[in-house]
Amino acid sequence: MNDKPVKRSLRQLLGTEYIEAVLEGAGFFGDISREEALKLADDEIEFIPASWAAKMDGLLKQVGSQVIPKARFSNAGAATEAFKKASNLNASPVGGMGCLRLGEDGRLYLASKSEHYHAPLGHNFPGYKLLGHAKALGIDNTSHNNSRGYITRLLERELVRTVNGVRKGDTAALEEIIASKKPHVLNRVINLETGSLACEAGIKMMLARFYRLEEPFPKPEYAGRTPVFFVMADHEGGGKANYHGTTVLAQTMRDLWPGFTGKMSDAGILKVCPVQINDFEDFRAKFARFNEPPYKAAGFLHEIIMMNYGGIKLREDYLHSVYALCRANDTPVLCDEIQSCMWYPGMYLFREYGLSPDFVVVGKGFPGGQYAASRIITTSEMDNLNLFGALVTNGQEELASLAYLITMEFAQENQAFIRETGEYYESRLKGLADKYPSLIERIEGKGHLSGIFFRDADKVLRFTGLLNAACIDISAQTYKAKCPPAALTKPPVIATEAVVDYLVGQMDEALRRITEGMI
Repeated sequence: MNDKPVKRSLRQLLGTEYIEAVLEGAGFFGDISREEALKLADDEIEFIPASWAAKMDGLLKQVGSQVIPKARFSNAGAATEAFKKASNLNASPVGGMGCLRLGEDGRLYLASKSEHYHAPLGHNFPGYKLLGHAKALGIDNTSHNNSRGYITRLLERELVRTVNGVRKGDTAALEEIIASKKPHVLNRVINLETGSLACEAGIKMMLARFYRLEEPFPKPEYAGRTPVFFVMADHEGGGKANYHGTTVLAQTMRDLWPGFTGKMSDAGILKVCPVQINDFEDFRAKFARFNEPPYKAAGFLHEIIMMNYGGIKLREDYLHSVYALCRANDTPVLCDEIQSCMWYPGMYLFREYGLSPDFVVVGKGFPGGQYAASRIITTSEMDNLNLFGALVTNGQEELASLAYLITMEFAQENQAFIRETGEYYESRLKGLADKYPSLIERIEGKGHLSGIFFRDADKVLRFTGLLNAACIDISAQTYKAKCPPAALTKPPVIATEAVVDYLVGQMDEALRRITEGMI
């Protein structure tokens, strides 16, 4: 199980015509010589040298050990009380390599949650050296809405190409998709800073079918009816299981701001309807109720792997049934892939499921932790807001777009490796469940995105406590409504078999200690 070697230069990634223009610009400003500029443009960077991966694997045995002196500085920052309570500054990074992170306490940590899901290629991925080359050539990150740079425009096309499964180099097929006015064809991209803003853009596009963004806009198709948004319910019937960002509208969908949400619902402004996980009959009954006047089903928002609710996986048959019902009743669907994108072959889990959403939200994994950069990909039919209805000023950064392209290049070349590693990791976790049935109820999720469901909340806290003490990044989810107590993991996609074996071995040791009453 080895990753496929990938070597690329900026010229290979971005094209000769653009690079020649950049070289002309570098020559005009005179910061570097023509010879130096050509070297940077044509330097083929090996994304993961074999020696680099071997060194990462060789350091695994030192995870948990103090390998450098503890930092002498004292800097508590100026965080809010909530952030202070959640902080573990000993683990704050002073360096890293792949799946490994050096903490301020001088110890070596295993990033087995990919730094909360936004580092699929780990720390200091060698392929990102191309970002430094781009900076040295004078490629500027700063851009604006009405001057989107070449790299950002190239990325938009690449997102449309890959999200539709078009073969690389098939320009005719890509142009046909981009020009399409047919419903449900994903061919529009909005560049945003965060996943929250990207989800919010989708919600606003759904709302625009009920309310005008501005007075000059034509009367919306469903004006006068109350929009009802369907989201995944928790096991008590509330909305705490779903998560689509931190904007106010998205938070109302997961039972935050209850007074505010209640007043909106009572006034017929907007209603949120949680639906039971993987229960199509529940969805169909609630949909029928809220798709008749004075209501209208405004949209269905979902993740596929619910990493904010134990890593529960939505079933393919369930989602296909829901999509068919929504499609038949003019109800758009938003697939939130912020957490799942880049951890599966082809980069989008919805394609593995064979789904056809009206909105796809991606981020976190795509820029690999280098920049805050998310995207919402939608259809001509849903392209219903003006320039300032769905975007932010600084969502078009060129180097952020380049980070996307680098990550995508590695992932596309390593689909088999990503699949094999994910399946291997999932099988090893299921082996733990078979070995410790008195502790583990089941393994949830899929591949790298896996949750370990324990039978007892106390035991999962002991389990994660032991692993955290050994500098392994894993968290317990025990606070959601009736969600089985779960330990959540998400190794980087560059994780080797050695990384998986080390991680699962440490889990095995923790479970053994708990079983034998050693803790």
